[in-house]
Amino acid sequence: MRILAIDTALGACSACVLEAGEAEPLASEELAMERGHAEALMPLVERVMKAVDGGFGSLGRVAVTVGPGSYTGLRVGVSAARAIAFAAGIPAVGVTTVAACAAPLIGRESGRVIAAALDARHGQVWFQALTAEGKPLVSLRQVSYRDAARAIGAGPVSLVGSSALAVANEAWAIGLDALVIDDARAPDIAWVARLGLIADPESAPPRPLYLKAPETTPQDKARLPRR
Repeated sequence: MRILAIDTALGACSACVLEAGEAEPLASEELAMERGHAEALMPLVERVMKAVDGGFGSLGRVAVTVGPGSYTGLRVGVSAARAIAFAAGIPAVGVTTVAACAAPLIGRESGRVIAAALDARHGQVWFQALTAEGKPLVSLRQVSYRDAARAIGAGPVSLVGSSALAVANEAWAIGLDALVIDDARAPDIAWVARLGLIADPESAPPRPLYLKAPETTPQDKARLPRR
């Protein structure tokens, strides 16, 4: 099976095409950005697909990061993935950003907790911790740096994600053995594809995952009150 993976959830706009059983993507592109995903995504996807024999018709599945992440970025990526999947008549699946960040460490950090910590702004992180074999230890949550470090337990811990160092500082302060393995602003798109290949479309829908309500205010200033 051939899969197209898309990520616009965090600080990058990325896409790749991966063939099941292959170690590296057939084509891949990533642009670092905090804003502008809506304008950048489809031209980027088109460039990636032009580099693959058979184009969109050769795809068997689409994967997209569903969060946690930017409210607008998630909507952009999920909408595009759904549209491509619908047009091609293939399933679309969702992959969480924390899972994609933690996945490269599974099976490689023997005896250590694996934790993903992504910047949720205002001193908060989107956080999840797993065993070295990938079993959940701490469920996905939005917490402060300190609470994330305390949730790890006795450790030792290997940290990934854009706020890995911030959580590591808190871990060191309470005497934990903590290593920062990677502090990338976004997951490796190839791992989004790999997780997408093994995801079950029934249990991993391409639906945005929000841990906190969007910080938006209704436009009520010009509205007359009801009577």
